Amino acid sequence: MNRHLYLRAYMAGVAVPTVLLLIEFSAFIITHSIDPTDRLLIFPLAIVPNAFGLWNMLYVALRPRLHMPIGLHGAVLPFFIAPIGYAVLSSAGYVRLTSSGITVFEDGEHFSIAVLCALLSLGIAAYYLLWKYAVGFLNRLQGIE
Repeated sequence: MNRHLYLRAYMAGVAVPTVLLLIEFSAFIITHSIDPTDRLLIFPLAIVPNAFGLWNMLYVALRPRLHMPIGLHGAVLPFFIAPIGYAVLSSAGYVRLTSSGITVFEDGEHFSIAVLCALLSLGIAAYYLLWKYAVGFLNRLQGIE
């Protein structure tokens, strides 16, 4: 299997620093005092690449037993990432759940339940398309799918 040798080599090489990125950003947040907005941006940078890799591994492992399209498999991922993100950010005091939605920072932006549902729907649609076309394409290039 010599097709796309350099792409496979790139993907294999990127796996290690992606995992280390999670450790590096966690240490950076713990040891540095940075603007709270920066902390909100660092979470997705650290978690999402690792979540995509682990989720793709789960897809490959479950594929012989559960015949689910890759786009649908990817569309389920926000249901795991969103609660983890909320748990981390609420434990750090950056978001607070209210009866009418979520408040970001104490005096910051308030998002209603309707806006949160719309954002979740957009996220699910984006993940579906990303997994169906981008991740599915890379899996086919790797000979995985």
